[in-house]
Amino acid sequence: MKIAVFFVGEVEDAGFNASALAGAQAASAEGLADISIVSGVSYDQPEIRNRMAAILPDHDGLVFIGGQGNLATPELARACPDKRFAIVQGNQTGPNLASYDVRQEDSAFLAGCLAARLTQSGTVAHLSGHRVPPGLKGRAAFAAGVAHADPSVGVLTGFCGTQDDGDVTYRWASAQIAAGADILFTMLNGARGGAIRACRENGTRQIGNALDWVARDPAVFVASAIARIDTGVRHAIRDMVGGQVPDHVVEFGLAEGDFISLSLGREVPQAISDEIEDFAEGIRTGRIAVPKEYTGDEFNPDEVPCDATQ
Repeated sequence: MKIAVFFVGEVEDAGFNASALAGAQAASAEGLADISIVSGVSYDQPEIRNRMAAILPDHDGLVFIGGQGNLATPELARACPDKRFAIVQGNQTGPNLASYDVRQEDSAFLAGCLAARLTQSGTVAHLSGHRVPPGLKGRAAFAAGVAHADPSVGVLTGFCGTQDDGDVTYRWASAQIAAGADILFTMLNGARGGAIRACRENGTRQIGNALDWVARDPAVFVASAIARIDTGVRHAIRDMVGGQVPDHVVEFGLAEGDFISLSLGREVPQAISDEIEDFAEGIRTGRIAVPKEYTGDEFNPDEVPCDATQ
């Protein structure tokens, strides 16, 4: 089969897309299919639709990476019943459309628990870019994790509108820090660099996601909510080649295996590390239910005094 793996934004983003790219490359190395990478597409639905339609005639299937594909992919799948489609981090299914969800919310919940335990100011923050289902569920889980560990801790949370513009995330992260947050949980792609710069300038610690940011930058990252997006991509390609189209969203979380974890920095006390593992076991066994919706306040960086972020 000729399969296109479709990315919004750049693939070398040291984050979500990079993990997904690793999965596509692994599937290619295994000889599962003739795989081509489509990247650099902006988060614009007309552009997404046009690019997908343009490449599909030369491919037998298309794997869309990210929840941004939940709108356009089902439409194209209905229009092209002879082709196969999949969305990684999707929530749509059909006769020729499968969805796979690596449960980032599981590790986001653990990140919230850790943030609540480590904060000295009593305020922590979450920052993401696009309001797509995986990001929204991750935000809900982080806030729930904070409340589970310590309901007295405040949470500043917002979506800045971009996964790749570091100048935007620098402004948002700086504003969250100025508003009192001393631990930031970021669900970003290439734009994470702006949040890192803000944290470095202010001596603020950050919890990353997708990849192991503790190993990459231990001076800034106290933890990282790892999610094996690559595993979801490989499963999607294997099923597509095998002609399997699950009629439900296939989930990969703590309950399903080693797809999710929270990498901890060396400075995290053993007692807190043990507690985090207990929370993880609670998710695995169903003792802890990770919520999917957040109904609290939204952070607005424009409401922070200008001189507070300078």
